[in-house]
Amino acid sequence: MNKTSYTNLSKAWEFIESRAVDEQRSYLQEIRSKVESQGHEQGSAAQASFLNTLIRLVGARSIILVGTAAAVETVQIIDALQGGGQLTVVDSSSDGAAVIRAIFNDLDDESDTRMRAVNASAGVFLPRLNAEDYDLIIVTGDASNYLASYQQSSRLLKQGGATVFTDMLGFQASDSQGGLLNPVDRDAKTLELRKLLSMVDDDETTDSTLIPVGTGMLIATHH
Repeated sequence: MNKTSYTNLSKAWEFIESRAVDEQRSYLQEIRSKVESQGHEQGSAAQASFLNTLIRLVGARSIILVGTAAAVETVQIIDALQGGGQLTVVDSSSDGAAVIRAIFNDLDDESDTRMRAVNASAGVFLPRLNAEDYDLIIVTGDASNYLASYQQSSRLLKQGGATVFTDMLGFQASDSQGGLLNPVDRDAKTLELRKLLSMVDDDETTDSTLIPVGTGMLIATHH
């Protein structure tokens, strides 16, 4: 791959991300702007859009979102559930959990989608949930969310369920120096992501694929 190819890939990412932002409904753009003004950085628009499409494709009805004030992802998930299903949001930040509850309360009152947002760490709360009760687990946000979620995923997921890890390249961390693309980057999230990739690669019961959507996504299933 030559320099021109890399330049084209960079331009392609910018085009796809810009298109995803432009295609977001006005209320979602307003939510992104409001939550970011409160100090909660939001993830890639293309990434959140992909989650919406994935949920519809696989027909997921019971979803766990492990995140940190993941407002954009929450709205896209609820939209994909089309007025039904259940979403469990696990947020280690009390402020983040409050943000998610407020967003849900402002959405369409006619929706039958059930949501609970809990202020707890993934490592503490996920072991309390019922086994084989969920179609999809989505992981984003702080470094501590990733390994803890993966370690519980095979127990929590139904047959054929999947775990989706966002920002797998580690670009969103506030102290990121290039994430996984920089071998000397040793911020907390990059180190956690490297451990996760190694663990997934070594797990013979897991099939996974790393895809260049947004800031990188890892999709893992158990067999």
